[in-house]
Amino acid sequence: MRQITSFLALVALASTSVRAAEMHFPVLPIGSTMPTFELIGVDGQIHHSGDWVTSKVLVVVFTCDHCPTAQLYEDRIKAIAADYTSKGVQLVAIQPNSPSAVRLDELGYTDVSDSFPEMKLRAEYRHFNFPYLYDGDTQQVAKQFGPASTPHVFVFDSSRHLRYEGRVDNSQRAKLVTRQDAREAIDAVLAGRPVAVQHTPSIGCSTKWAYKEEGRHEESERLSAEPVSLTDVDADGIKKLAQNTGGKVTLVDFWATWCGPCVHEMPDLVKIWHMYRQRPFNFVTVSINYPDERKGVESALDRLHVAATNLLFGVTDGYSLMKVFDPEWNGSIPYTALLGPDGNVIWKYQGEVDMLPLRRRILAALPDDDYVGQKAYWNSVN
Repeated sequence: MRQITSFLALVALASTSVRAAEMHFPVLPIGSTMPTFELIGVDGQIHHSGDWVTSKVLVVVFTCDHCPTAQLYEDRIKAIAADYTSKGVQLVAIQPNSPSAVRLDELGYTDVSDSFPEMKLRAEYRHFNFPYLYDGDTQQVAKQFGPASTPHVFVFDSSRHLRYEGRVDNSQRAKLVTRQDAREAIDAVLAGRPVAVQHTPSIGCSTKWAYKEEGRHEESERLSAEPVSLTDVDADGIKKLAQNTGGKVTLVDFWATWCGPCVHEMPDLVKIWHMYRQRPFNFVTVSINYPDERKGVESALDRLHVAATNLLFGVTDGYSLMKVFDPEWNGSIPYTALLGPDGNVIWKYQGEVDMLPLRRRILAALPDDDYVGQKAYWNSVN
């Protein structure tokens, strides 16, 4: 027994050592030669670090999809790429995060996570005008550059020596910017001058190194342990639900256990709940099953693990409750509605939902509760 205990202790120590080693990827020092890389881009092409050998300046930006700070900098990064192309400057963006290390509660400000297919969605949606490369599987390039957060900028001169690393500018809010650090560094390199400030801190989401996958597993276990409940609802309850007076954006899903499309889409709706519930957002399911089918509804909710607000028609005249919620509803399910904080119907749909547009609608409706600029971001496409 003592030998087994010792062995387990050694395993734990080895695991801790690996984590400590992975956690420490120092930022590339000023003056260093740019590490070579070969990565796939959202255009489906393999991009090599030597592809831009004729560029006077190469700007490498480590950024990602899910980080709200990275989102607010997208337009400014696009502007740098556009403004300096004619001056011989090439900007390349690299996504460094391991998608498996991003928890659902870290997706509260985004429509997509950081997988390669989702990078394609973001690049198309926001019309990226620069190569957007994926390093999430091995993170070998990120480990050489050592980006602490997203976005993190690295500016290299014509001989590919690092002249500047750090932030894009000095404020996440574009209106508050007083110093454009990355642009100043690029201008200095182009002019053959020393860069006045070679390093700055860069606020943003921390790089999601692979060891953080443990946090994703722990989150999954916590979510699985949450209790699932079911409450009967009558006409007054449905009326109150439709009025949505709680001050939150609310997603309402009418479903039934015998409806295949309803059951099929439920896990994706639950994922949306887990993504946005840290913000002013509610998710309510309403089963139109009869009251005497309660046991089957409870079983389905347990199996699907829907730990949201779950309601069941508490009367046998389901049509009367449907009419209370929406007099125009023709009765087909699934029926999904997105309600604003004042009870206004932002969106409604009958049939299986396309989750990506739904997530974007939710994000556009959520207030700037704790990160000013997000609402404007999701209500504009440039």
